[in-house]
Amino acid sequence: MELASVAIEKPEDVNLILGQSHFIKTVEDLHEALAGVGGTLRFGIAFCESSGPRLVRKSGNDAELVELAARNALRVGAGHSFLVLMRQGFPVNVLNQVKAVPEVCTVYCATANPVEVIVAATAGGRAVLGVVDGGAPLGVEGEAEAEERHALLRKIGYKL
Repeated sequence: MELASVAIEKPEDVNLILGQSHFIKTVEDLHEALAGVGGTLRFGIAFCESSGPRLVRKSGNDAELVELAARNALRVGAGHSFLVLMRQGFPVNVLNQVKAVPEVCTVYCATANPVEVIVAATAGGRAVLGVVDGGAPLGVEGEAEAEERHALLRKIGYKL
Protein backbone atom coordinates (compact mmCIF):
# COMPACT_ATOMS: atom_id res chain seq x y z
CA MET A 1 0.00 0.00 0.00
CA GLU A 2 1.18 3.50 -0.80
CA LEU A 3 0.09 6.63 1.05
CA ALA A 4 -0.07 10.06 -0.55
CA SER A 5 -1.18 13.55 0.35
CA VAL A 6 -3.10 15.32 -2.43
CA ALA A 7 -3.56 19.07 -1.95
CA ILE A 8 -6.84 20.39 -3.31
CA GLU A 9 -6.05 23.28 -5.63
CA LYS A 10 -8.56 26.10 -5.35
CA PRO A 11 -8.73 29.89 -5.23
CA GLU A 12 -8.96 31.41 -1.75
CA ASP A 13 -12.59 32.50 -2.29
CA VAL A 14 -13.77 28.94 -3.03
CA ASN A 15 -15.32 26.62 -0.42
CA LEU A 16 -15.39 22.86 -0.83
CA ILE A 17 -17.19 19.73 0.25
CA LEU A 18 -15.39 16.39 -0.11
CA GLY A 19 -17.29 13.16 0.38
CA GLN A 20 -18.00 9.62 -0.72
CA SER A 21 -21.09 8.22 -2.37
CA HIS A 22 -22.02 4.98 -4.09
CA PHE A 23 -23.63 5.50 -7.48
CA ILE A 24 -23.16 7.37 -10.79
CA LYS A 25 -26.46 9.21 -10.16
CA THR A 26 -24.60 11.20 -7.48
CA VAL A 27 -23.56 13.90 -9.95
CA GLU A 28 -27.08 14.70 -11.07
CA ASP A 29 -28.59 14.48 -7.60
CA LEU A 30 -25.92 16.74 -6.08
CA HIS A 31 -26.46 19.20 -8.94
CA GLU A 32 -30.20 19.29 -8.25
CA ALA A 33 -29.66 19.68 -4.49
CA LEU A 34 -27.24 22.59 -4.94
CA ALA A 35 -29.26 24.31 -7.67
CA GLY A 36 -32.30 24.18 -5.39
CA VAL A 37 -30.57 26.22 -2.67
CA GLY A 38 -30.79 29.54 -4.47
CA GLY A 39 -29.88 31.51 -7.53
CA THR A 40 -26.57 33.01 -6.34
CA LEU A 41 -24.65 29.80 -5.54
CA ARG A 42 -21.98 29.03 -8.16
CA PHE A 43 -20.68 25.45 -8.09
CA GLY A 44 -18.80 22.67 -9.79
CA ILE A 45 -19.14 18.97 -8.94
CA ALA A 46 -16.89 16.04 -9.80
CA PHE A 47 -17.45 12.35 -9.00
CA CYS A 48 -14.92 9.51 -9.41
CA GLU A 49 -16.76 6.59 -10.97
CA SER A 50 -15.23 3.33 -9.66
CA SER A 51 -16.46 0.75 -12.18
CA GLY A 52 -17.29 0.54 -15.88
CA PRO A 53 -15.44 3.27 -17.79
CA ARG A 54 -14.16 4.75 -14.46
CA LEU A 55 -14.47 8.36 -15.56
CA VAL A 56 -14.57 11.53 -13.53
CA ARG A 57 -18.17 12.65 -14.00
CA LYS A 58 -18.80 16.39 -13.72
CA SER A 59 -21.57 18.96 -13.55
CA GLY A 60 -22.33 22.42 -12.21
CA ASN A 61 -23.37 25.93 -13.14
CA ASP A 62 -19.90 27.53 -13.28
CA ALA A 63 -17.54 26.25 -16.00
CA GLU A 64 -14.38 27.26 -14.12
CA LEU A 65 -15.45 25.45 -10.94
CA VAL A 66 -16.62 22.37 -12.88
CA GLU A 67 -13.22 22.00 -14.57
CA LEU A 68 -11.32 22.71 -11.34
CA ALA A 69 -13.41 20.13 -9.45
CA ALA A 70 -12.78 17.56 -12.20
CA ARG A 71 -8.99 18.15 -12.19
CA ASN A 72 -8.84 17.83 -8.39
CA ALA A 73 -11.03 14.71 -8.37
CA LEU A 74 -8.81 13.08 -10.98
CA ARG A 75 -5.74 13.84 -8.84
CA VAL A 76 -7.40 12.36 -5.71
CA GLY A 77 -8.57 9.42 -7.82
CA ALA A 78 -10.44 7.58 -5.07
CA GLY A 79 -13.40 5.51 -6.24
CA HIS A 80 -16.83 6.92 -5.45
CA SER A 81 -15.38 10.13 -4.00
CA PHE A 82 -16.96 13.45 -4.91
CA LEU A 83 -15.85 17.05 -4.70
CA VAL A 84 -18.04 20.15 -4.70
CA LEU A 85 -16.40 23.54 -5.20
CA MET A 86 -18.55 26.62 -4.58
CA ARG A 87 -18.61 30.39 -4.63
CA GLN A 88 -21.24 32.86 -3.45
CA GLY A 89 -22.38 30.43 -0.78
CA PHE A 90 -21.01 28.45 2.11
CA PRO A 91 -21.01 24.76 3.05
CA VAL A 92 -23.18 25.52 6.08
CA ASN A 93 -25.91 26.66 3.66
CA VAL A 94 -25.92 23.44 1.61
CA LEU A 95 -24.49 20.69 3.81
CA ASN A 96 -27.84 19.28 4.92
CA GLN A 97 -29.02 19.13 1.29
CA VAL A 98 -25.79 17.35 0.28
CA LYS A 99 -26.07 14.84 3.14
CA ALA A 100 -29.73 14.22 2.22
CA VAL A 101 -28.77 12.99 -1.27
CA PRO A 102 -29.50 9.24 -1.08
CA GLU A 103 -26.18 8.20 -2.63
CA VAL A 104 -24.02 10.21 -0.17
CA CYS A 105 -22.36 7.92 2.39
CA THR A 106 -19.82 10.24 4.04
CA VAL A 107 -18.76 13.86 4.11
CA TYR A 108 -15.05 14.12 4.93
CA CYS A 109 -14.93 17.90 5.18
CA ALA A 110 -16.73 21.11 4.29
CA THR A 111 -14.43 24.13 4.45
CA ALA A 112 -12.80 27.16 2.91
CA ASN A 113 -9.42 26.16 4.40
CA PRO A 114 -6.55 24.66 2.47
CA VAL A 115 -7.21 20.89 2.31
CA GLU A 116 -4.95 17.91 1.82
CA VAL A 117 -6.58 14.56 1.12
CA ILE A 118 -4.77 11.55 2.57
CA VAL A 119 -5.08 8.78 -0.02
CA ALA A 120 -4.12 5.09 0.16
CA ALA A 121 -3.39 3.24 -3.08
CA THR A 122 -3.51 -0.56 -3.35
CA ALA A 123 -3.69 -2.99 -6.25
CA GLY A 124 -7.49 -2.68 -6.00
CA GLY A 125 -7.69 1.11 -6.28
CA ARG A 126 -7.48 4.26 -4.19
CA ALA A 127 -9.28 5.33 -1.02
CA VAL A 128 -9.63 8.52 0.99
CA LEU A 129 -8.34 7.85 4.51
CA GLY A 130 -9.01 11.33 5.79
CA VAL A 131 -8.27 15.00 5.32
CA VAL A 132 -6.03 17.70 6.70
CA ASP A 133 -8.34 20.72 7.03
CA GLY A 134 -6.37 23.88 7.82
CA GLY A 135 -3.77 24.37 10.55
CA ALA A 136 -3.44 22.87 14.02
CA PRO A 137 -4.73 24.85 17.04
CA LEU A 138 -2.37 27.42 18.55
CA GLY A 139 -4.09 27.44 21.96
CA VAL A 140 -7.42 27.40 23.77
CA GLU A 141 -9.85 30.34 23.63
CA GLY A 142 -10.23 32.57 26.67
CA GLU A 143 -13.15 34.75 27.67
CA ALA A 144 -12.25 37.52 25.18
CA GLU A 145 -12.04 35.07 22.26
CA ALA A 146 -15.33 33.45 23.28
CA GLU A 147 -17.01 36.86 23.33
CA GLU A 148 -15.57 37.63 19.86
CA ARG A 149 -16.92 34.29 18.55
CA HIS A 150 -20.39 34.97 20.00
CA ALA A 151 -20.41 38.50 18.54
CA LEU A 152 -19.28 37.33 15.09
CA LEU A 153 -21.99 34.67 14.85
CA ARG A 154 -24.65 37.24 15.71
CA LYS A 155 -23.18 39.86 13.36
CA ILE A 156 -23.32 37.54 10.36
CA GLY A 157 -26.81 36.27 11.23
CA TYR A 158 -26.13 32.71 12.35
CA LYS A 159 -27.27 33.30 15.94
CA LEU A 160 -29.75 35.70 17.52
